[in-house]
Amino acid sequence: MTNGQAIADGDASSAQPVVRKIGVADLKDALAGGFADFNAMPTHLIFLCLIYPIVTLIAARTYAGYDVLPLVFPFLAGYTMIGPLVATGMYELSRRREQGLDTSLVRTFDVFRSPSILAILTLGAGLMLVYFAWLGAAWTIYVLTFGSAVPTSILGFVDQVFTTSAGWTLIIVGGGVGFLFATLAFILSVISFPMLLDRDVGIVTAVQTSIRAVLANPITMGIWGFIIAGTLFIGALPAFAGLAVALPVIGHAAWHLYRKVVVH
Repeated sequence: MTNGQAIADGDASSAQPVVRKIGVADLKDALAGGFADFNAMPTHLIFLCLIYPIVTLIAARTYAGYDVLPLVFPFLAGYTMIGPLVATGMYELSRRREQGLDTSLVRTFDVFRSPSILAILTLGAGLMLVYFAWLGAAWTIYVLTFGSAVPTSILGFVDQVFTTSAGWTLIIVGGGVGFLFATLAFILSVISFPMLLDRDVGIVTAVQTSIRAVLANPITMGIWGFIIAGTLFIGALPAFAGLAVALPVIGHAAWHLYRKVVVH
């Protein structure tokens, strides 16, 4: 259960939001709340409509020319970096359900009526910059490892990656760099997006609170990050169809995690 000990700013009179120490039991509660919200407000059709056009576009472009093949995995893996922005609609539905308000799917778009919409979009743009920086880094690592040669086929590319020393260098270095980008995005956004939707605060306060929440709970938040990555990976396996459930469940759960971490 949540530890009642709060961690506030050094100045007791500070208006900074107060964050709590949490444990693994709180993560379980957040996930349970996420599943409950999804069962009460299923949004899988919305996410199918968002996911499959993107997947289809990637597949069509890949088969048209294998020059983009090295970026397919970074593109999909990096999706977790902008997940908090994508999940904003889920936060809104969870917030409304918590308050006993109308939770019809159309209310997902009430985010655009939020007084903090400019701050949300600005922070979202910042996450997109991190995402594109990751794609640039991933391409640079590939070129430094394999040169500018274009893969001749999907199977050939997979064989090249998993059966050569250069391929394992790409996996290890690329994975390490990707982890750093994902960690940065996670620290900046795990609490800030739901807070902007929930409270009348600015970007600086929201981001600072997100950072303080992670610093106060490094192990628990690290576990949460791996839960997100693992859930999205498993959801992507059955032709990406599982993401239509994984994404909204994680989005709803993130709202409940925010509620547990930040005193309200």
